[in-house]
Formats: sequence, structure tokens, C-alpha cells
Amino acid sequence: MSTGRFRVPADVRDWAIAVGVAVALLATGLSGQHSATNLDLLGYALLTAGGLALAARRRAPVPVLTVTGLCAVGYQAAGFDVPAVAYLFAVYAAMRAGHRTITVAASVTMLAALPLAALASLNDTGEAFAQARGALEVAWLIAAGAAGEALRQAERRADEAERTREETARRRADEERLHIARELHDSLTHQISIIKVQSEVAVHVARRRGEQVSEALLAIQEAGREASRELRATLEALRDDDTTPPHGLDHIPELVERAGRAGLEATLTIEGQRHDVPAAVGRTAYRIVQESLTNIARHAAAATASIRIDYRPDALAIRVDDDGKATPDTAPTPGIGLLGMRERVTALGGRLRAEPLSEHGFTVQAELPVDRTS
Repeated sequence: MSTGRFRVPADVRDWAIAVGVAVALLATGLSGQHSATNLDLLGYALLTAGGLALAARRRAPVPVLTVTGLCAVGYQAAGFDVPAVAYLFAVYAAMRAGHRTITVAASVTMLAALPLAALASLNDTGEAFAQARGALEVAWLIAAGAAGEALRQAERRADEAERTREETARRRADEERLHIARELHDSLTHQISIIKVQSEVAVHVARRRGEQVSEALLAIQEAGREASRELRATLEALRDDDTTPPHGLDHIPELVERAGRAGLEATLTIEGQRHDVPAAVGRTAYRIVQESLTNIARHAAAATASIRIDYRPDALAIRVDDDGKATPDTAPTPGIGLLGMRERVTALGGRLRAEPLSEHGFTVQAELPVDRTS
């Protein structure tokens, strides 16, 4: 959800800070008092490079720490009494990234190297130490490191809190789903079973007596069977907590074989170069074929069905056709099965078509994108 607040990209912010620091260092070097030597150009280059190196501090904090430290030592040796501001930024970034030991070791080395670098341009040892102390105040060094470490700890706690919230929400959803399943089972299963058994017994007794079975009784019998199947499928879906291995593409042949045993002549064709697909894509493909075959068996009055799975470089295509009673002038009724398929496909960013064929029969076509670079 957008908050409506303008956000500057991280790379732009990094470059803005890097350029700002480089300009500040260069301006300080140009305005400061230092002995004019033929190393001036080198000093200005080191001041600029030390600042611009900060643009990569998020991606490579340790190399940036090294570069800014060497630049600070270099322009001190060239006679530029300029604070090591870029190095302080690098210390903050390295500590935030968790490189504590390397940062401490580099900072101790810097505290020892800066006086030696200042001695290269000054004859007075006391003045050299004073210049080095001014270039890198220990208090500022500690503050930069502490700020980076504090922010790192805060980000880690925030990540942990977010992960805990997600786990808690998932656990509560699982508990609620199981509670609903138990309630449905306790309140409906028994009554539907009684209706189903009683209607079947009534039909059986009427036929044994040679009596005509009323259409209403037959409708009750069929409704009982359908309600029992739907309730069983609903309970299975509610109890599915993703702890058991999910069905996927490898299980589709079992669906085809099961449909054949039920009297439907079903064929499976696999095209393209088979490759691994994400588990969510395989699970959705299985559900599409399963729901399509179920609808064919219940509603289509079909004799044959064909399932085609096409492995494409960037997508997985599924097509299920039947030769049932559907015709182009009969609009499909969007039942729970079709709606569920469409929701699964849409959630993966795919496309679904479910419509009658040109002469007779019905087709379900789905295209699921496959990101093979992740």
C-alpha cells in the first residue's frame, strides 16, 4: 500500500551524500592553510576520492572503509589538515553492516597512521600529533561506530519482531482453520450423512417393491451425495496446513488414472523440455487438472478428456478439454471450483480461460508464469 510519501531511491541518496562530503572536503582543503607543494593535485584528488567512495558504502562497506582510510592518510601526508569526515561515514556504514572487528582494527590502525602521515609534511612532532588528533577525534570515531551498531541492532530487532508477527498470524490462522473444520464436521457431517443414507434406503426399498421413485426423492438422493462430496473436499482443504508434501505435477498421472477407473477415457500429453518449476506453480497445476476432471465427471456427461501440459521457457501451460454436452451458446456457471481455479492462477500472475469449445465440450486453459532466474 502506498503511503503517498515521496521516497528518494537509496542509490540517489548515497550519491548525494557522497558528492556532498567530497565537496565539503575539497572546499576545506582549498580554504585551509597548508604548505604549497607539487603534491597539491594529489591531495585534492584524495579528498575528492575519499568523499565519492561513500556512494558504495551500502554495497561494499569494508572496501569503502579501506579506501576512505587510505585517502585520509594520503592527504594528511600531502600536507592537508582536513578532518577525516569520509572515514567517519565509512565507520558508521561498516558497523551498521555488522563488521565490528574489522572496523575496530581499521580505526586503531588509523589512529596510529595519521600522526605518522602528518610528520611527513611537518617537522614539529607535537604539531603533527595535534593535527592528527584534529583530523580524527576519538570521540567522533566512537560516536560513529556506536551509531552504526545501534542502528544495526534496531534493524535486527525490527526484523525479528516482523518475523514473530508473521509466525503468530500464521499459527492463529491454522488454529482458526482447524476450529472451523471441527465445527463443520460436528454440525453438518452427521446430518448430511443421515439424509444421504435415508434417501438411498428409500430409493432402494421403492425399487425393490417395484414402485415408481419420485423425482423429488431422486433429487434428494443426488443432493445428499453432492453435499457429502463437497463437505469432504471442504474439510480436506481446511485441514491442509501445508505440513504434508503438497501434490504437484508428478501426481497428475494419478489423477488421469483415477479418472480412467471412473469410466472417463482421459489422456495426458506432456510437451516441451521439462524443467523444475516453483512448488506453488506445480501445486496450482495439479489443482487445475483435479478440479477440471471433477467437473467433467459431475456435470459434463463426457466420454473423453485430454490433458495437455506444455513446458515453456517462461511459463507452464495447462489445457483440459472434454467432449461433453457444453455448447458455445451455453454460458458456464461460475461455481466454486472455477472461482477457486481463477483465484489460484491470478495469485501467481497467470491467466485462465474456461469456456465451451466451438462445437461441443468444454476447455480449461491456464498459463502460469515461471521465474527460472530466482
